[in-house]
Amino acid sequence: MATPEGSESLTCVDEFAPRDSASERTPSFATADGSLLSADQCVIKAEHYFVTGLVEIPVIGSDDMFSWAVWTSLSRDNFARSADLRDAPKREAEGPYFGWLATELSPYSPSTVNLKTHVHTRPVGQRPFIELEPTDHPLAVEQRNGITLDRVRDIAEAVLHPTGEGA
Repeated sequence: MATPEGSESLTCVDEFAPRDSASERTPSFATADGSLLSADQCVIKAEHYFVTGLVEIPVIGSDDMFSWAVWTSLSRDNFARSADLRDAPKREAEGPYFGWLATELSPYSPSTVNLKTHVHTRPVGQRPFIELEPTDHPLAVEQRNGITLDRVRDIAEAVLHPTGEGA
């Protein structure tokens, strides 16, 4: 997948898209030296580091949140620090880690890949909160301002019944 700068974007996302059990496969890099794959972490050849988290968007007129589960890249040092604190009590007191969104969310244009993020650790057993840098990107705007229930339905329709190019 190409980044806005035109270079290749290396992510766990494409390799780990949900698959039914009949077609499951192990990505080629997952067994390479220096690689790791779990539901929460991904390391590719000891060069690229990712964690999963939730981009949460308030649903206007309710106490509900709409959440996108996403991969976010981290620096080696931040990844190591987050791994060290993985099971630590009060780990949520740790400051946020800078990262880059590594998940393409198809209902949004332009691309969501490489949006700047801050990864906020939560208590043990909870996925991190992914805060987007406050830009004019539609996803960042929705995270700040919230979305209507109709927008939630539109997103569900787009994700569950994709049409057009790449569908």
